[in-house]
Amino acid sequence: MIILGIILLLLGFFLKISILWTIGIIVLVVGVILLILGSMGRAVGGRRHYY
Repeated sequence: MIILGIILLLLGFFLKISILWTIGIIVLVVGVILLILGSMGRAVGGRRHYY
């Protein structure tokens, strides 16, 4: 999810499409939160790790 967020951020920036920029930020933040929770050993959604 983090990589997808970065790709959407870059596409939104270069193509000047603000909705891609906004969705990219949201996906990136969710990916980072899942990464942090997974690295703390906390199971999120039945999975212990999100890669």
